[in-house]
Amino acid sequence: MTDAIFITGLVIHARHGVMEHETAIGQRFIIDLELSADLSESSRTDRLADTVSYSSVVAIASAAFKDSNYRLLERAAGAVADAILAAFARIDAVKVTVHKPHAPIAAIFEDVGVTLTRTRQRPYHG
Repeated sequence: MTDAIFITGLVIHARHGVMEHETAIGQRFIIDLELSADLSESSRTDRLADTVSYSSVVAIASAAFKDSNYRLLERAAGAVADAILAAFARIDAVKVTVHKPHAPIAAIFEDVGVTLTRTRQRPYHG
C-alpha cells in the first residue's frame, strides 16, 4: 500500500533529556508523522468516518509525547508510535521523526533527532 497521511512540523514543548536543565526547563521539539493507511474508501466517499482525523492524531501524539518525561528521544518517539497504533485501527504503520534542534551538544548543527517506524502486528491466520 502506498497511501499515507502526513503531519509535519508539530511543535511541542516538553521536558525530555538526560541533562538536569532539560527536565527542569524543557525545550522545543518538532515532530513529523507519516501514517500508512488504506485511503481508498475515503478517497471515494469524502466522509471523515472513512479515514483518520488529523486533529485526533495530533491530540493523541501530543499527549503521548508530553505526558511523561523521557530521557531518550527514542523512547519519546516510541511512545507516540505506540499511542497512534493503539488509538487508530485504520493505521497499519506509523513513521515518527522527533527533531531536537536545541540539543545540548558542543557543536554547531542544524538539527538532531530520531526516526522510527512501527507496524501494526496483525494476528497470523495460517
